[in-house]
Amino acid sequence: MPIAVDIDVMLAKRKMSVGELADRVGITPANLAVLKNGRAKAVRFATLAALCEALQCQPGDLLRWEADDAADE
Repeated sequence: MPIAVDIDVMLAKRKMSVGELADRVGITPANLAVLKNGRAKAVRFATLAALCEALQCQPGDLLRWEADDAADE
């Protein structure tokens, strides 16, 4: 998929666990793992906003576009 998810990078920078972030955002750790591992087909803007608020970052810090050929390597 050409959209890469960097939630794990921001979690490491903030020294925060998946469980703590899930609690702050109001989603289950399992659903956060689906987002974090790039398996989600969609994300609600409300969820993205809550992630950004909890991690004190911008949406571009969590999501980035990769060309298809770069994603295959």
